[in-house]
Amino acid sequence: MDFSLPPDVERFRRDVVAFVRDRVLPVEADRANWDEHENVRDDVLDRLRAEVRSRGLWAPQIPRALGGQGLPVIGMAACYEAMNESIFGPACFNCAAPDDGNMQVLAKIATPAQQARFLAPIVDGRVRSSFVMTEPHPGSGSDPAMTLTTAERRGDRWIVRGRKWFITGAEAASVFILVAKTSDDPRKGLTAFLHHRDDPGWRIVRRIPIMGPEEHGGHCELEYDGLEIPDEQRLLGVGDGLKVTQIRLGTARLTHCMRWLGLAKRSLAIALDYTAMRQAHGGRRLADLDSVQGLLGEAAMQIEIGRLLTMRAARRLDLGSFARKEVSMAKVVVADALHKAVDTAIQLNGARGYSKDTVLEWIYRYARQARLVDGASEVHKGVLARFLAQERDGFWQWDPQA
Repeated sequence: MDFSLPPDVERFRRDVVAFVRDRVLPVEADRANWDEHENVRDDVLDRLRAEVRSRGLWAPQIPRALGGQGLPVIGMAACYEAMNESIFGPACFNCAAPDDGNMQVLAKIATPAQQARFLAPIVDGRVRSSFVMTEPHPGSGSDPAMTLTTAERRGDRWIVRGRKWFITGAEAASVFILVAKTSDDPRKGLTAFLHHRDDPGWRIVRRIPIMGPEEHGGHCELEYDGLEIPDEQRLLGVGDGLKVTQIRLGTARLTHCMRWLGLAKRSLAIALDYTAMRQAHGGRRLADLDSVQGLLGEAAMQIEIGRLLTMRAARRLDLGSFARKEVSMAKVVVADALHKAVDTAIQLNGARGYSKDTVLEWIYRYARQARLVDGASEVHKGVLARFLAQERDGFWQWDPQA
């Protein structure tokens, strides 16, 4: 199997690495550049984004015809990992969640008119977006079929009523992709719609306080009380909402893995630097102790396993597969690898790692959500168990030739 990157992808990756190290990491190091929610300030981000554009690195995941760079998914995997060497990196390239997944699904399925109105401003970086699916109990969580928010058709419009929560980025978003119940059909009962921030009939109830640092726009609870959506803002057909979620979440789950690998590698880099210079036990470097080497080696191995699973899933997506099995494996393993890497780094840095003198505590809090977002690890293990029961020996297959 050939794990080398195509030359054009490797050149792009090297350019991303250089920009993150030369321009983004120095910005991250100065806490004056952080906002109140521990993300990069908008004015600082705007300056970095202008530089990214000038270097031809903007929106690499989007087709060139729509304003991006047209990288394949394997290219995204390599470059997203490099971007997230900095905690602020993905946002600089317009590759941060939730905009990343929203742009990709709209690039694949939105009509030209929908792309012009709703997608183009996101790709251009003029607005942000949200994906509105998750609901309070007993509504939808990992299972979209449990959706309670309804969209009732009246002529050429849909009237939406219901409640959503933990909607990432909602407070800063202008474009929303909304999943609502349009019938009781267990497979064709959901429909996806587009709406704008300025549309009447909905509101943000609250920005939900969370344990970790936040994406721009936080995680919000929303209430829909008569929002009217024209039928031309429907995505795909009536009853295709589940299909829309599958198209969006498949690649989006994997892009999380790509970014998390960058954070995991950054964590180990901090640990390597500190253990190489810190002395203890009679003047011996921490890096020379067997116990320390064991911790570092185990974490590094788990990261590499996660990288291989992520790249395999990326290749399957490039070949046209939904890659549900491969994405689920990557999601579980990389979430664990990220937590292990940053936990190891904090342990080896001691009190320094637990403090805010490094970004390790930021990454640690952020990492805890990895086993929850876009399907809890237990859900993905259940997916794998179902594939195993259905496929048996077919579960283990060599990839087809490209």
